[in-house]
Formats: sequence, C-alpha cells, structure tokens
Amino acid sequence: MNESPFPKPEVPKKTLLGRLQTYFLTGIVAAVPIIITFYLVFWFIEWVDNWYDAFIPEKYHPESYLPVNIPGLGLIFAAIFFTMLGALTANIIGRSVLKAGERLVARMPVVRAIYSALKQIFEAVFSSEKMSFKKVGIIQYPRPGIYALVFLADQTQGEIPHKLQQDMSTVFVPTTPNPTSGFLLFVPTQDIIILDMGVEDAAKMIVSLGLVMPDPEGRNED
Repeated sequence: MNESPFPKPEVPKKTLLGRLQTYFLTGIVAAVPIIITFYLVFWFIEWVDNWYDAFIPEKYHPESYLPVNIPGLGLIFAAIFFTMLGALTANIIGRSVLKAGERLVARMPVVRAIYSALKQIFEAVFSSEKMSFKKVGIIQYPRPGIYALVFLADQTQGEIPHKLQQDMSTVFVPTTPNPTSGFLLFVPTQDIIILDMGVEDAAKMIVSLGLVMPDPEGRNED
C-alpha cells in the first residue's frame, strides 16, 4: 500500500507562552461564533421591532401602557401579518391580486429582474412544496479516478433518460467555497455512491475547503 502523501508532522513541545496562545485561540473559536449568532439574532429582533413601530400608531404600542419594554413583539406581529397574508393569497381573490401585482412589476425593466431573482431565492428557501436536496453522494468527476461531492436532486425524468436508454439521476455539483453555485449534471444512477453524511455536513465541508469534516457519530440515517 502506498505511503500517505500527508505524513503526520512531529509536534514540538510547547512553552508556557505557546500553551497560553493555544488556549486563547481555542477560546476565540469556541466563543466568537456564539457571540456573533446571538448578536445577529438580537439585531434582527430589534430591526423587526423598529419596522413594527413605524407602521403601528404610538398609542397602540405596548410600551405606552406597560412599565417595561418587551423586545420581540414586532417579530410576533410580523409573523401574524405574514401568516394572514399567506392565508389571503391562498384563495382566489388573493391570488388574483397577487397576479395583478406581478403583471405590474413585469412591466418595469429593472425592477422585474430584481423581483424575479428574489422570488426564486425565497421560494427555494422557504417553500415546503419545492424539491430540496435530501442526499449526498460522490461521482467520478471531472475524470475517472477523481471524486466530487454531489447533492442528489431526483431521478431524471423525460427525454434525457429516454434518449440515453438508461436510468439517470439529476445531481448538483457545488463549487468551493460557495455551495450555492455549481454545475447541473445527469449521471447514470449506478455510478453514484450514496454517502451517510447529511446535506448540511456536506455544505460545511465545501465552505471550509475540506477542513471541517463530518463527525462519523453524527451521520444522517435517512
């Protein structure tokens, strides 16, 4: 068996200063992602609250008759608003109004391109009816002997498998470090090796340039 091209480096003994530096960097890695996450969450709540304050008359603000300021009320009212809006657009009248608005936007040269892109992004992220990647695999790409991670979309239907006279699968080959861009490929189903890792773990590995590997104990059992 060939020797590994990545031999284990010799670990030199660390001085006290070196150990303190390691502890410091480890603390940053452990704490900073949590701090940034909480900061972004509170920033988003405050942003929604400010948006809510701009649309609701001041006399209806809870702060007007409560002794304390309650953060997050704007988020609750926003959730109620969007739920009611979704229920409205689910009926015939709401769909008619929505289509009329889309036709109006479609007549605006620059605005229609922005609206179309944003609509596709939000539908892909939030719509439960849209197909999403559920499995991860590897294929030999871009040549035999070299393997690439792929996200499996579905069994290919229509003209393509009919013309090729074999079962084909539609896969997405993401690029590094941005997994939202990549290549759409149609691959013979028997040539795909399904992995145990989940889509989220595969995305982390792609974004980190292969430095973050999925934990074997936390494999997706789907």
